[in-house]
Amino acid sequence: MQYLVIEGNIGAGKTTLATMLAQDLNAKLILEQFADNPFLPQFYQNPERYSFPLELSFLAERYKQLNVDLRTGSLFQNLTIADYFFMKSLIFAQNTLTGDELQLYKQIFSIIYNTLPKPNLYVYLHLQTDKLLQNIKKRGRDYEQTITADYLNNLTQGYFDFFKQHPDYTFLVIDTSNLDFVANAEDYLKIKEVIFDKSYNKGVNRVTF
Repeated sequence: MQYLVIEGNIGAGKTTLATMLAQDLNAKLILEQFADNPFLPQFYQNPERYSFPLELSFLAERYKQLNVDLRTGSLFQNLTIADYFFMKSLIFAQNTLTGDELQLYKQIFSIIYNTLPKPNLYVYLHLQTDKLLQNIKKRGRDYEQTITADYLNNLTQGYFDFFKQHPDYTFLVIDTSNLDFVANAEDYLKIKEVIFDKSYNKGVNRVTF
């Protein structure tokens, strides 16, 4: 395996797990850079006005980052782990944009998408919506506190629609509802094992603990 993606809804723990695995395995780590996006706090306050500039800015930043980091190798690291995949841009945009703005966005996205490498394995951390909301509240980012259950449910549906539309990818959906891989080392090792010590067919593969 050379390129592993760890994805999930907002609050699923994807960045935490990707960081833990990268440190454990001496892998190159690619983390989404979103904290400095000037449109993000404004979007959560006024989605209708700021959806389009927000999604375009994320699209540009994600492409710029992945295009550089995925094509820059390392003599000492043969595994790259990212906490997002470029398709995330379209999944979120479909949940926030409509009409002409969405159609324009899709045109721009499709031009860029096929130029980027595809992951060897795409891991999706699935967590129930109520637990996502608990995690969002716990980490205390002010601009996230207005996120609703409906918004998270729509994103989850967007991810699963993406899985169905791409049977040529290898997806591993891990239900983490009964795990705490941050506080419990055994839970972390369980996840690490199902990712690296097992093989999976193309399409959607599911693991529940």
